[in-house]
Amino acid sequence: MKRAGSIAVGVLLLLTVGATPAAEPGYHLMKSFKVGGDGGWDYLTMDAAARRLYISRSSRVVVLDTDSGKVVGEIAGTNGVHGVALVPQSNHGYSSNGGDASVTVFDLKTFKEIAKIKVGMRPDAIIYDPGSERVFTFNAGSKDATAIDVKTEKVAGTVKLEGKPESAVADEKGMVFVNIEDKNQVVAFDSRELTVKNRWNLEGCDEPTGMAMDRANRRLFVTCHNEKMAVLDADSGKVIATPAIGKGTDACIFDPDTKLAFSSNGEGTLTVVSLMKCSCALSRAS
Repeated sequence: MKRAGSIAVGVLLLLTVGATPAAEPGYHLMKSFKVGGDGGWDYLTMDAAARRLYISRSSRVVVLDTDSGKVVGEIAGTNGVHGVALVPQSNHGYSSNGGDASVTVFDLKTFKEIAKIKVGMRPDAIIYDPGSERVFTFNAGSKDATAIDVKTEKVAGTVKLEGKPESAVADEKGMVFVNIEDKNQVVAFDSRELTVKNRWNLEGCDEPTGMAMDRANRRLFVTCHNEKMAVLDADSGKVIATPAIGKGTDACIFDPDTKLAFSSNGEGTLTVVSLMKCSCALSRAS
């Protein structure tokens, strides 16, 4: 994921006003938290149960209490950090450190480092897959993914991606999907066997960056730098819809409660895509 070129000065919280799958959502600014400090920022990771937000800040991870807006801790020594993955059942967190090709394992309560694990070159995105009980880093330099067993804190293997990976998601049933930015592809691989199952070309999508998933309905959302969001069937790879988004997209998320997908855009906007208003709204969930 691309780093911000300026210092992060705040975190914005948005509220859905009367949002239901059939209603028109409205959003307004609730709070602005001043974070301050040096360093750009990258991925934000929310621990909803603990009400904590993990903010990647170049050389450290800042931990924010989302109710008070106060900084409650830092994870230091995360050189070139991009993202954080959380494994609450083991009380461990994992940071992808692009500067020294490592992952820092830390305690979610004390924020102290537990271990440091070497991975592929320039790890960027990082996710936890409950289906395989593995943390995956997606390494831009070595063009692969590293699997870490969360029980042993050891590298379990590597998946060759044959291109520069960006964001990724797990279906939590044994498959992981990742954008290949320099090839305009999505790669699907088995998270247990560590074998590539599919490579899907994203026609009409340039430089795929953000990725999210509607797991109930098997939909992938991929944000593209030509101001499109490609919506894919996660089983066939077929592109179902390409709604317009803002310029300079980076992250993408999906909210299963409202059935809305979001693209954060470098131009300073947030695009909200309603699945009820496009052909991708083919519900499989009851």
